[in-house]
Amino acid sequence: MGISIDWFAFVQVFAAALTGAVLVVAFYAIGLRLLVRSGHAPVVAPAEFTDAITVITEKEAKRAAKAAAKAAKKSPLTEGQKRLALVGAYASFAFCGIAVLAGLALIVIR
Repeated sequence: MGISIDWFAFVQVFAAALTGAVLVVAFYAIGLRLLVRSGHAPVVAPAEFTDAITVITEKEAKRAAKAAAKAAKKSPLTEGQKRLALVGAYASFAFCGIAVLAGLALIVIR
């Protein structure tokens, strides 16, 4: 009465998890890059944390937002190219969401 491990199933799960993680991260990075390229650079407002984490001031956040707006105006892309980049960014983010939901569905259904 020994313990039997199905190594092929282990390798399949490992490969699926690795592939899924790489695809989600890659499409998120592509989406973020296209979002910035389209002139919609995400600026995050400062948050309150413990003293161990340095938080940017409101002045620094406004400066970052101003720099992002200035960079968006300097973009060499035409309006059509910016719109296409924005659509591509949203499609990449949608793919990330679909991949995560598909992974959750695999867990719940089985």
